[in-house]
Amino acid sequence: MNAPAGRFAARTVRVKAPGKVNVSLAVGPLRPDGYHSVASVYLAVSLYEEVAATSTATPGITLSLSPESTLDLDAVDIPLDSNNLAYKAAAIMADVSVHATGVHLEITKRVPVAGGMGGGSADAAATLLACDALWNSGLSREELAHLAAELGADVPFSLLGGTAVGLGLGDKLSPALAKAQTHWVLVLAEYGLSTPEVYRTLDSLRDAEGVTADEPTGVDPHILAALRGGDAGSLSRVLVNDLQRASISLAPALRDTLGIGESHGAIAGIVSGSGPTVALLADDPVAAEALAEDLRHQGLAALHVHGPVPGARIISDTHH
Repeated sequence: MNAPAGRFAARTVRVKAPGKVNVSLAVGPLRPDGYHSVASVYLAVSLYEEVAATSTATPGITLSLSPESTLDLDAVDIPLDSNNLAYKAAAIMADVSVHATGVHLEITKRVPVAGGMGGGSADAAATLLACDALWNSGLSREELAHLAAELGADVPFSLLGGTAVGLGLGDKLSPALAKAQTHWVLVLAEYGLSTPEVYRTLDSLRDAEGVTADEPTGVDPHILAALRGGDAGSLSRVLVNDLQRASISLAPALRDTLGIGESHGAIAGIVSGSGPTVALLADDPVAAEALAEDLRHQGLAALHVHGPVPGARIISDTHH
């Protein structure tokens, strides 16, 4: 964006933030407040959203989508107003920043929309960090994480990155040590699934079976041990997602995708979060690349990613 005539000098801060895979997700019963308690292990993976925040001479927040986006922007419905999570993040930052200006947010979309990978949450996390730098707000990571939690359960994790255990609504995060990499092939769907609808479907399935779920209190230590050591074989035996059957009930093609992945060499597969992105675990980077290539030949949109990766971080800061 060119700076308007006069003395105003625009500045652009560009931040990238990762999408995530839920390596495990246990979901409790429907609570009186309409939410569900969860116990999840989040893994930040190497598929990133980018937000470029540019100061503007005119007040207010504007949004656009970058032509560099790898998603088909005609096929997705992304609000470019106050309904967008990145807009809400900028508005929260403007409220707490003494030197807030107008800001234009250009979002580069790479994480599937409504895909169970926290793409919108990554946009919000990136926006918080970008506006903090743009306006010299001077907030600590803890303070930014507190604001992130107001925006949604997945936003604090995209800020944090790495590997973490999420309890409560998924927003009570504790980092988990996992430096070793695991390699995944993400199979992206051409459609999204509504997270609230997936949860409602899980409740209906449980009601029909007369099953009362327990409140989740923690995660399987075997999952954390496998991630810590980068042990794909051990991890393959403990992947679990309580939402997976609800996602498959709404989108039966997911069962085929999981089957195709495992028949082409994935050692395990899981629907990520509420879906419909499928995450297939591979033994190592070579196997993951071969699997992704095979699935692309099958006509699937497959990407090799690895995790853990760091959370939101500034990649450039330019005056112009």
